Amino acid sequence: MAEPIRNKRADPPIAPTPQNTPLNTAPISSHAQQPGVASIKEEDLDRAAAASIFAKDPRLVSLIQGRLGSLVGRSSGYIESLPADVKRRVAGLKGIQKEHSKLEAEFQEEVLQLEKKYFAKFTPLYQQRAAIVNGQTEPTEDQVQAGEEDEEDEEDEETEAAPKEKASESAEKVSGIPEFWLSAMKNQISLAEMITDRDEEALKSLTDIRMEYLDKPGFRLIFEFAENEYFTNKTITKTYYYQNESGYGGDFIYDHAEGDKINWKEDKDLTVRVEQKKQRNKTTKQTRIVKKTVPTESFFNFFSPPKAPTDDDESTTSDIEERLELDYQLGEDIKEKLIPRAIDWFTGEALAFEELDEEDFEDAEFDDEDDEDDEDASEDQDDEDESDEDDEDGSKPKQEAAECKQS
Repeated sequence: MAEPIRNKRADPPIAPTPQNTPLNTAPISSHAQQPGVASIKEEDLDRAAAASIFAKDPRLVSLIQGRLGSLVGRSSGYIESLPADVKRRVAGLKGIQKEHSKLEAEFQEEVLQLEKKYFAKFTPLYQQRAAIVNGQTEPTEDQVQAGEEDEEDEEDEETEAAPKEKASESAEKVSGIPEFWLSAMKNQISLAEMITDRDEEALKSLTDIRMEYLDKPGFRLIFEFAENEYFTNKTITKTYYYQNESGYGGDFIYDHAEGDKINWKEDKDLTVRVEQKKQRNKTTKQTRIVKKTVPTESFFNFFSPPKAPTDDDESTTSDIEERLELDYQLGEDIKEKLIPRAIDWFTGEALAFEELDEEDFEDAEFDDEDDEDDEDASEDQDDEDESDEDDEDGSKPKQEAAECKQS
């Protein structure tokens, strides 16, 4: 199942698709190998000059891409030049590798079965969580005590806090934990970016998010809703499918996703907006208002996943592939992060692990910026030296400004 949150955001994974990475594999869980490529050390080059050359003649780009594409998979001739005995040994190693691949496929299948086994053990805990969130039951004393122990440990690490105020006895009694899932989703960065102000009212009726494994490789996300003014669905699901054949390393290859149709109530569709345009008749001079429905940003577009590209337009294909990757990653985030640790996202405690990883990533970038800053400082120093030579009177404001820059 899910790994600890602290190790999840160091290198954001890219979701493979049959179109953009036919030989790479997508993990069905955190235990499978994430796809990716090794980092390439860039040599010093004049980027501006190169960009200028390509900008003047875009055909060079397509020519280079076509040439490189034709070289992929082509033999250098070395294998063909080997003696017959050596070729026989190479063939033998290929046979051994096939046996290895079979074992890899068996390993991934057993990992999946192990995940399903423990998912069955997690399910009762998720059911208890849903019952408490929706006010159907109260946590046991043991559960409360275990949770309070964690809070006490955190308080001990900080300075002594002010005395807690007692809740007013006259306060209105609240059932369950209102807006639990909406709050958890808004704290999960990748999901928060998709939620609009209009979506929030509908997502307040979200009572549970859960998942289930398919009989074949894949999983289904299930969103349960209470009665609301936006749609009639009680549940809205989205299913992620994997290809029947395993990938190069025995992992499962992501294929596509399918979402349920949302039965929107009249004039309540959050995935579209109505634009009004005034038109004037040239003959009669009469005016009329024409209403046009256009797509708009909404979290509920999540249930209408993009389709794989079918044309050869590179710009369109690239855009769709990016959307496919984002869609896949969102599904993984919900499956691997949000569902297993919903309470941590609700309280915001999970953000500490996410922010820690981001700080590490920013530090790595900062090292690169230091070089640029050094260059800028050097240029500033040269400018200041020239300024000192030009201005022999050495006015104090300029000297003070230079000292500030160097401090």
